[in-house]
Amino acid sequence: MIRVVLPPHLRTLAGVGREVALTVALPATQGAVLDAIEATYPMLCGTIRDATTRRRRPLVRFFACEQDLSHDPPDAPLPEAVATGREPFLIVGAMAGG
Repeated sequence: MIRVVLPPHLRTLAGVGREVALTVALPATQGAVLDAIEATYPMLCGTIRDATTRRRRPLVRFFACEQDLSHDPPDAPLPEAVATGREPFLIVGAMAGG
């Protein structure tokens, strides 16, 4: 199981709590996690990544194990602590402005 922490606006849209647990085939990657989120919570399709290009939305960031993974390729393996469920994969709505 992979633990995913969602930002408040996506929690509300999906009707879930702060953290969700998803089954993801190994090797666990960002792309596999996002595929699992969209399959489990179809109302989130297009909110985290563009539905057509599958690219991360500009004001959404990904973190795990105190590292910013936002610019990692979608097929890069996630840290082992995330893949085993010890640490969560964080999806964060970035702040913009001054």
